[in-house]
Amino acid sequence: MPLVDLPIRDIPVRDARLHDVVLLDPPQKPKREDVPADKVLCEFCTAKCCRYFALPIDTPETREEFEYIRWFLLHDHATVFTEDGDWYVCVHTVCKHLQDDHRCGIYETRPQICREYTTKECEYEDDWVYDQYFETAEQVEEYMDAVLGPDGDRIGDGRRKKNRKKSIRGRKPPLLPVISS
Repeated sequence: MPLVDLPIRDIPVRDARLHDVVLLDPPQKPKREDVPADKVLCEFCTAKCCRYFALPIDTPETREEFEYIRWFLLHDHATVFTEDGDWYVCVHTVCKHLQDDHRCGIYETRPQICREYTTKECEYEDDWVYDQYFETAEQVEEYMDAVLGPDGDRIGDGRRKKNRKKSIRGRKPPLLPVISS
């Protein structure tokens, strides 16, 4: 395709360090309030809502329940987050009907959950932040030890009198010897 037929943002940019790699400027995404009334917000999005699903889970209160969350995170493409006090397991996987243009390949027969989903409060803006976000089993283990306390089996055990003097930290290491010259 001749370069003169491309819009300005699609003109290839060459960098001497990259040799033959062609970099294209990504199209600019309008702000939600700037989307024309005759357009649909989805036309400007990368279909974030079709790239994961999140399911509510019970708020963990025991060591055993935290262990289940650790187990979730031992699987690829899984995370756990909290939002407004509710806990969710999130599976990062793309819908098999999402097309290259970020459109639904089965739009007319899409599931009811997709039909009910609206763009009113969707993640279009890229500025969503979770209250807590766990990506590894180790993060959950650290959080579990902090909220349960050492040797605690339930939330609040760390505040019990028998556990107050215990620390979730390891023992203090011995001092290093002083080298004299």
